Amino acid sequence: MVVEDEVPIASAIAARLRSEGFEVEIASDGPSGVELCEKVRPDLVVLDLMLPGLDGLEVCRRIQKDRPVPVVMLTARDSETDVLVGLAVGADDYLTKPFSPRELVARVHAVLRRMERTLVTPPPTIAVADVEVEPASRQVRRGGEPVHLTPTEFDLLLFLVANPNTVHSRAHLLGEVWGWRDGSGIRTVDSHVRSLRRKLGASLIRTVHGVGYALDR
Repeated sequence: MVVEDEVPIASAIAARLRSEGFEVEIASDGPSGVELCEKVRPDLVVLDLMLPGLDGLEVCRRIQKDRPVPVVMLTARDSETDVLVGLAVGADDYLTKPFSPRELVARVHAVLRRMERTLVTPPPTIAVADVEVEPASRQVRRGGEPVHLTPTEFDLLLFLVANPNTVHSRAHLLGEVWGWRDGSGIRTVDSHVRSLRRKLGASLIRTVHGVGYALDR
């Protein structure tokens, strides 16, 4: 599903995604985007940040309320605050306008691959300090209380807890979790790590300056 109020952009995105074999529905404002998402229950939403009626952040909150639908957010701004807020409310990835349709398609495929990825024989529960991760149900608890993570936040956390006591570079994490092999998107890793720390505790993920991140068990 594409939620974008600029008709030429929405049409171009839809046409490119359809050429890749996707079925695409379009909404042109926030309220109709929420309504359409409830109706068609899409596998992924391409969501503009600046929308009439309801902005993209509020749309993201509402469509994420009942199920963790993947969201790729489009923004005309590139401030770190906008990116962090978008990721915090449930977006899995973001692109700053102007962007190439080719890059958007690559990001969509990468997000969907992450959603489909499962462990062959996942342990029922992985515990780290007061955090419990259930790979099969994709649930996380801290101190016994459930914590809502976006699909990408969960995938990043699961990779770190499944590969503990090892320092992972940002480029390595981008390849393993996001499926990006070109080295771009370093800020995306940092933003997701900050979000996990905010939700699960600042000491959970260790920064190794100049190298990357590690989770110790």
